[in-house]
Amino acid sequence: MFDVVIIGAGMAGSVLAERFATNKKKVLVIERRQHVAGNCYDETDEVGILIHKYGPHLFHTDDEQIWNYLSRFTDWHVYHHRVKALIDGAPVPIPFNLNTLHEVFPKILADKLESALLENYEYGKKIPILELKQSANADLQFLADFIYEKIFLHYTQKQWGFSPEKISGAVTARVPILVGRDDRYFYDRFQAVPKRGYTELVKNILDHKNIKLLLNTDFHDVMELRDEKIYLFRKRFKGQLIYTGQLDELFKKKFGALPYRSIEMKFETVDTEIFQAAPVVNYPNNYDFTRITEFKQIHPTHSPRTTILKEYPQDYVAGENEPYYPLFTDAARSAYEKYSAELARFKNITAVGRLAEYRYYDMDDTVKHALEIFSTLNF
Repeated sequence: MFDVVIIGAGMAGSVLAERFATNKKKVLVIERRQHVAGNCYDETDEVGILIHKYGPHLFHTDDEQIWNYLSRFTDWHVYHHRVKALIDGAPVPIPFNLNTLHEVFPKILADKLESALLENYEYGKKIPILELKQSANADLQFLADFIYEKIFLHYTQKQWGFSPEKISGAVTARVPILVGRDDRYFYDRFQAVPKRGYTELVKNILDHKNIKLLLNTDFHDVMELRDEKIYLFRKRFKGQLIYTGQLDELFKKKFGALPYRSIEMKFETVDTEIFQAAPVVNYPNNYDFTRITEFKQIHPTHSPRTTILKEYPQDYVAGENEPYYPLFTDAARSAYEKYSAELARFKNITAVGRLAEYRYYDMDDTVKHALEIFSTLNF
């Protein structure tokens, strides 16, 4: 009945489904949740504000091919993301830049630190905080220690559950110091959010006569892996299986559970038109939550009230919360490699996406990778 089965109706699975369907393949998409779009899922709340149920998602890319592909399925609202962090009681721009420098230090000290940065680094350069901490310059060492303590250390400990030094450099490099004055969080050529939301975008991607969507379904209820073969509805399936979920769940955790971090999402309706100084304000210190998002500032809405989201990082517990982030430690990677070796035994299964590949992807990277995977699997 089907040429391709895709587990997961998030961005990666949906893009692959569309590509196969457009190329005349019959595609079955199986999704355990009651909705499409995965963690990009959004909906309008009771006060008329479009909220992101699994945390804020902001699209940005330098890749015109990715932009053009998604633009076939949505119109865009141009949006340049800005974030502030609460430092010593005041919201200041992050990533930490020259503007931030002059907001947190007296002018004489700020000028001195700015001169040290410009003498040692090229203007516009992004410096990972752990790299700056290795500087031999005393002024830059002072600045690195300040940023590390006030912005980076406690936020990272809350987010991941352990110190930054135990986390992969691929994660810590995502929090740089900018030797410049651009307060935007991203610097890509294309920055926007879908005008009618991510859910509508994904629904449009999946709207194809060759795609059958099965929601609210655990793939184990309709599929079985046995003797390096795939069985769908109790019949042998010889087509291509694309898997975008947790890789340990595909193999029923035979090598143990892979570790993830989760987040408790707490939404609040506030009786004020605007709640905070930026769409997202980070709280590195003194609070259990890591950040507050105000969605009205992402999707402009005329309303006397506003909706905010507080995020409380926590350990992932299967069946109790959602796995948001793979833990990028040596032990976690070693455990993942066992499942990766098991996957290699099945010639017609491909793992795609953040959970399945146990790595971090931005949305544009997810789409790009899905298109690349399609080019290698097209049959």
